[in-house]
Amino acid sequence: MCGILGIVARSPVNQLLYDGLLLLQHRGQDAAGIVTSERKAFHMHKGSGMVRDVFRTRNMRALAGDVGIAHCRYPTAGSAFNLAEAQPFYVNSPFGIVLGHNGNLTNADQLKEEMFRTDLRHINTNSDSEVLLNVLAHELEGASVKLRLDPQTIFAAVANVHRRCKGAYAVVAMIAGHGVLAFRDPFGIRPAVIGYNETDTGTEYMVASESVAVDALGFRVLRDIAPGEAVFIDEQGNFHSQQCAPGASLNPCIFEYVYLARPDSLIDGASVYEARLNMGEKLADKIKRQYRHLEVDVVIPIPDSSRPSALQLALGLGVPYREGFVKNRYIGRTFIMPGQAVRARSVRQKLSAISMEFRGKNALLVDDSIVRGTTSREIVQMARESGARKVFFASAAPPVRFPNVYGIDMPTRAELIAAHRTEEEVGREIGADALIYQDLEALKDAVRRANHRLSSFETSCFDGQYITGDITSDYLKAIETRRDAARDPGEDAESAQLDLNLVTAE
Repeated sequence: MCGILGIVARSPVNQLLYDGLLLLQHRGQDAAGIVTSERKAFHMHKGSGMVRDVFRTRNMRALAGDVGIAHCRYPTAGSAFNLAEAQPFYVNSPFGIVLGHNGNLTNADQLKEEMFRTDLRHINTNSDSEVLLNVLAHELEGASVKLRLDPQTIFAAVANVHRRCKGAYAVVAMIAGHGVLAFRDPFGIRPAVIGYNETDTGTEYMVASESVAVDALGFRVLRDIAPGEAVFIDEQGNFHSQQCAPGASLNPCIFEYVYLARPDSLIDGASVYEARLNMGEKLADKIKRQYRHLEVDVVIPIPDSSRPSALQLALGLGVPYREGFVKNRYIGRTFIMPGQAVRARSVRQKLSAISMEFRGKNALLVDDSIVRGTTSREIVQMARESGARKVFFASAAPPVRFPNVYGIDMPTRAELIAAHRTEEEVGREIGADALIYQDLEALKDAVRRANHRLSSFETSCFDGQYITGDITSDYLKAIETRRDAARDPGEDAESAQLDLNLVTAE
């Protein structure tokens, strides 16, 4: 999971890109980067850490130009940050291209071999995003005539990218002297939305991972980029688009609605907030059908993403909704922290309980999902220590039983608490008196009710059905092997940053 932005404006774009990254910070807290374009030259600054820590006034002044792209990177658990893998990536041949990518290529190893043996391109990092950049650059070179580009040539190149690349990808790229290109994989797994802003000097355009960035920056949402579609906005502000993948179909990652996206965003036309309210309603229906014997005194959310679900669940059950935990906002998400011991310790640093809301009550705790179970176990224990008579636990998502290979850095099956346990066994593992999981079909229906045009979703972490059709047991084993090998954190590069002024090819 990462955040991507691309803007073609009528005035300096650096502040817009910075503000947009702040709005997408929840999508990536490991590294951030901005590249702007000025007279066929790129200005780049990127570094490790939060957006506010990467960019200073001197960096922003150096990012001149009215066109630019930006990226915030999601960390990889168990591995060290490597500045060389911070995005956007740059390649100078054939045109000078920078690229930011959200997702994961499932055939990156095969493509890397093709790059070396056939395309005669060298890949410098282990990032699949660099592979994707080089595939795009190679296809642009092959599609162009005498290295001249027009929208149709660009779209022909993207069609070849779709033909070669497998997996999930929402991409924003900038071609020196030409404009901003954005495209989405043929399954539409990762989100991308287009915004526009009418000014006295013409229309400005933006591409972003989520609509919240479009709205907050004063743009208006035009529409989502369709699966397999490419959008190109030239430096004069002319908008071009074309479907580049025959047979494309929309299958958004349902975990975006459960956890990843901000509640004030629209993902493929569905309100994330509304979807989460619907998840709570579905949970209430299930509890009234199957768990009527539970005597629930209070419903308490585990901040923050479970609040809408907990609120609607309490309303459906007719019991009080209370805030029982206070969140320390100055510590990162435990979901993405490497190491079980670090993760468990950080729960106590991240949350503290309000004892009066638990004392002598049967408390129903609501979370968006249960992944490793470490956080859930600690929170159940905190509720008991605060005087709860009984602690029930509800998950707005079904059991997470399989790894995600499409851009969410979920653990291997050995680390997933529900991978080899029944729901009753998971409940005992986390110490709850009862555990209620959302049903998968109920989750799908909850999102569909927020946009009835959505019919299919990417749900592999719940059902093990990988929609791209290329995921084998050998592939999953290889992922586990790489994760195990990457557990040594290596050298510290927390303060690493990179500034570049790149003179691009004519």
